[in-house]
Amino acid sequence: MAFVTSEELLATLVPIAVYWIYSGMYVMFESRFEKYKLHSKKEEEEKNLVSRKEVFKAVLCHQVMSIAINLFTYAVTREKDGEASPKKSLTLLLLAKQLVIAMVVIDTWSFFVHWYLHQNKFLYKHLHVPHHRLVVPYSFGGQYMHPIEGFLDTMGGTLAVLLSGMSPRTAMFFSSFTILKLVDDHCGMKLPGNPFYLFFNNNSAYHDVHHQLYGTKYNFSVYFDIWDRILGTYMPYSLEKRPDGGLEMYANSQLESDQIELSEAASFCNIGQIAAGGSWRCWKPVPE
Repeated sequence: MAFVTSEELLATLVPIAVYWIYSGMYVMFESRFEKYKLHSKKEEEEKNLVSRKEVFKAVLCHQVMSIAINLFTYAVTREKDGEASPKKSLTLLLLAKQLVIAMVVIDTWSFFVHWYLHQNKFLYKHLHVPHHRLVVPYSFGGQYMHPIEGFLDTMGGTLAVLLSGMSPRTAMFFSSFTILKLVDDHCGMKLPGNPFYLFFNNNSAYHDVHHQLYGTKYNFSVYFDIWDRILGTYMPYSLEKRPDGGLEMYANSQLESDQIELSEAASFCNIGQIAAGGSWRCWKPVPE
């Protein structure tokens, strides 16, 4: 029996190709979309604590791990049955059911993993801080994270596919859609006519709030904002045009005046010191 089938290989590799093609489009045209950017280039250079080159390398490492996990999962689940499961005729009703289940699973998994990484000071400091070195997010930074967080993130997608009963072909389309959403949420722009804004309340601006110091404990959601609203971690915002071009984002509630905990702020200060020294790796924990 083959270790992996062609459909399983496509389900693993196509979403990665989608990641780089879609994020690459944003990079190519970002200079033409200055008036839609949530932050200026100067802000990115001043606030971000990791270079684009380092982010690029770390994302490649994450994707190599994801490939290994996905191929192993397909091999194990097929071996459990002895043979590949017979294909079911995919009706629209079954497809809709699988997509809803998968979206609910990945949304719930990602929210609570993400939320807990912020609640637990040790895990935040040693696992989640790398992702927040991108105070000004950009398209291909969505998968920039500590390897252990990357493993947890990959497992969310794996569980969504397994629990929904998706075939590798359906999983390929679902995972690609999830990747498009991830890239879009981190693109740092609010483009008019973007279809994600029509169907999802949590978009690039929504997630950008989370990357700011005042919003690090708010706006965790991936697909839906229901968990943020239930747990009181929803922070509304408004956008205004900047005189020098682009958009300025403001928190739309009294939450804006809340101070992040001193220990969390100290973590960012330490990160800045590490970045200034230039000797840290992308997932190196903040020193005691």
